[in-house]
Amino acid sequence: MYLIFVEIIGWIGSILIVGAFALNALNKISSTSINYQLANLFGAICFIINTLEHKAYPSVFVNVVWVIIAVIAIIKARKK
Repeated sequence: MYLIFVEIIGWIGSILIVGAFALNALNKISSTSINYQLANLFGAICFIINTLEHKAYPSVFVNVVWVIIAVIAIIKARKK
C-alpha cells in the first residue's frame, strides 16, 4: 500500500508541474502568479517524495532546486 501511495504522489506532482506549464504556455496563468508557483512548489515536493523512495538522487536534487526557486518566487510575489 505504501508504494502505491508513493506512486500516486509522483503522479500528482507530474500533473501539477505539467499542468502549470501548460496553463502558462496557453496564456491562462502567468509564470509570476502565486498559483503557478504553488503548483510548481507542491509538484516538486511530490516528486521529491517519489524520487527519494526510488533512490533517484539526481531527480531529488533537481526538485529540491525547483522548490527553492518556487519559494523565492512566492516570497517575491507576496512582497509586491
